[in-house]
Amino acid sequence: MIFIVGPTAIGKSEFAIKLAQHLKGEIINADSMQVYSELKILTARPSSKDQSIIPHHLYGHINGAERYNVADWCKDTIPIIKKNNEKKIYSIFVGGTGLYVEKLLNGLANLPKVSEKYKKQSQMALLNLGLEEFYNKIYKIDKISCKKISKNDSQRMRRIWEVYYCTGIPLSKWIGDKHQIFLKDINYNIFLFTPNRQDIYERVDKRFLEMINMGAIKEVKNLLSLHLDTSLPIMKAHGVPEISKYLAESMNLQECITKAQQFTRNYVKRQLTWWKSTKLNIHTVFEEFPSNTDLKLLNF
Repeated sequence: MIFIVGPTAIGKSEFAIKLAQHLKGEIINADSMQVYSELKILTARPSSKDQSIIPHHLYGHINGAERYNVADWCKDTIPIIKKNNEKKIYSIFVGGTGLYVEKLLNGLANLPKVSEKYKKQSQMALLNLGLEEFYNKIYKIDKISCKKISKNDSQRMRRIWEVYYCTGIPLSKWIGDKHQIFLKDINYNIFLFTPNRQDIYERVDKRFLEMINMGAIKEVKNLLSLHLDTSLPIMKAHGVPEISKYLAESMNLQECITKAQQFTRNYVKRQLTWWKSTKLNIHTVFEEFPSNTDLKLLNF
């Protein structure tokens, strides 16, 4: 297995296609938003032409009405990896969602499935109590888990609340008792691309303008017509909240563009921080864009 990873908007997908052609491998998506079928433009999903050149897997295969998580993704990758191994061809993973890569390689706590009922209840509890009081409440439930998160991390706070009220067992207990390993005796190489941050920012800003010109506003309009729960992951994809506000006439187009660009730049910063601090075994770090990297430098 080969992993082509790094922050968004640097050209990983194009590089992976060249690598897959060179090695006669197949590409597997490792981006948490490119899995959704309704968002093609805003998630920069590989084009139909690209996917006709090399087999691509796990792109646009999930309906936005579903909550798709790292455990789902790990389980969906296993049959593809096994099939490729049987065919003796490379599985080339591409994406910036580091958590997906880490859990596939290192395993995952075998957590229970939480129903929509408890997700909605946790959202209401957070709104009614406020962030500080909500944190105090879950601290009494599961102080071990609370000590591992920021007091401002509402998403993880809600997860602690949901698991406890759904199962009656604290999240920390679930994590401590059960661990699921997806792969054994694996041979892999991770190639990490971390170009200059300001150069990535410039690409991010340019790319979002291109997305607008390609029809991103219509794409979000179509998504909104489905009347999905706003707490679903797809509704938080880069550009969706901002374009939604533009369509609701609560901000003008320039404000929409500026805020979406800023949000994505902030995400790039978090991605770079995550990848630079990861304990994963990185084969090679390239401090340049993939398009400037010679395939021959990937010695493995």
